[in-house]
Amino acid sequence: MAIRIPFPRRGAGAPRPAEGRMTVVEHLTELRYRIIVSLVAVAVGMVIAFTVYDRILDFLREPYCDVLPPGEPCTLYIRDPVEGFTTRLRVAGWCGLFLASPVVLWHLWRFITPGLHPREKRYAIPFIVSSIVLFASGAAVALITFPRALDFLVTVGGSGIAPLFSPGPYLRLVVLMVVAFGLAFEFPVVLVFLQLARVLTSRGLASWRRPAVVLIFMAAAVLTPSQDPWSLLAMAVPMYLFYESSILIGRALRR
Repeated sequence: MAIRIPFPRRGAGAPRPAEGRMTVVEHLTELRYRIIVSLVAVAVGMVIAFTVYDRILDFLREPYCDVLPPGEPCTLYIRDPVEGFTTRLRVAGWCGLFLASPVVLWHLWRFITPGLHPREKRYAIPFIVSSIVLFASGAAVALITFPRALDFLVTVGGSGIAPLFSPGPYLRLVVLMVVAFGLAFEFPVVLVFLQLARVLTSRGLASWRRPAVVLIFMAAAVLTPSQDPWSLLAMAVPMYLFYESSILIGRALRR
């Protein structure tokens, strides 16, 4: 005979259980509530992005239009009857997740807060805020660098090759560029965290500058999806500056 465990409902205005005193059922109820609200926020963001899809696509299509010869129609060609619809859904999904990210991160933060000590909470907020700012900065750098990267990819094949892109591979490259740069710009957060955890020291990082430069450029060459020199420099140079800044931050935190 199946045994059903009743899950108490938690409304938006219901009081939060006392920290450290939540049962397993209350933890699951809390998790369910946070997930549902986050999914609703993503769905609302997707609806908004779905309605303004044409403007978003025009913005993402600009680098492709810039590399085409003058007078050439700036059109992404589909090779599958359903590719146009799936492209719209894919763009709406990514943009919806981006629009809903503040709500998702807020509920993630509220869910993990009861398990943190006061000292950990003091560090957690700067880490979360800096992670969001750095990821957004990396995404902006990716979008700024992408036109040069696309121009290199189109012209490097020679004059006998003309671009004729379909929306799937083209938009996939844009998303990979944004994600790669966003994650690469989290580099200082990782280094500062390792220094706080006493895995690394600022003195050790300062003594590893020369090999770190080589490793940073190697990592940038691997992480950049377009594999062009412009993207490599746009990722490697900020990562090295982040390396130096993390040394200074580590020294300040140690004091």
